[in-house]
Amino acid sequence: MSDTENMDWQELDKDGAATGSDDAAPDTTENAETEGDLEAVFDIPVKVSAVLGITKLSVSQLLKLGPGSVVELDRKVGEAIDIYVNNRLVARGEVVLLEEKLGITMTEIIKGSE
Repeated sequence: MSDTENMDWQELDKDGAATGSDDAAPDTTENAETEGDLEAVFDIPVKVSAVLGITKLSVSQLLKLGPGSVVELDRKVGEAIDIYVNNRLVARGEVVLLEEKLGITMTEIIKGSE
C-alpha cells in the first residue's frame, strides 16, 4: 500500500503530498448522531429576517412619506446587516444579487446572547 492509501484523513496538496495530520479526521459518527437527534425539528418553520437598518419616525413624519421618499437608516453603506431567526440575532452579512432577487451572504455568526 502507498502512503496515501494508508492515511486515515489528510489533505493532499497539488503535488500529492500530505498536508494534514491523521488526528484531523472529521467525526462522521458524531455528526450522524446529532443529525438523527435533530431530525424531528427539521420541518419546523422559522421566521428569518434581514435588517438593513433602523430609524425612528413620528406618526406625522410617517404620514408624509410617499413614493420617492428617502428614509435615513442607522447604518452606513457597506456596513453588515443583521440576520434574525425568530426575532433573535444570529448572524451578520452582506446583501448580494442573485439573478433578479436579493440574497444574503453570512459573514459572521453570532454566538450566545450578544
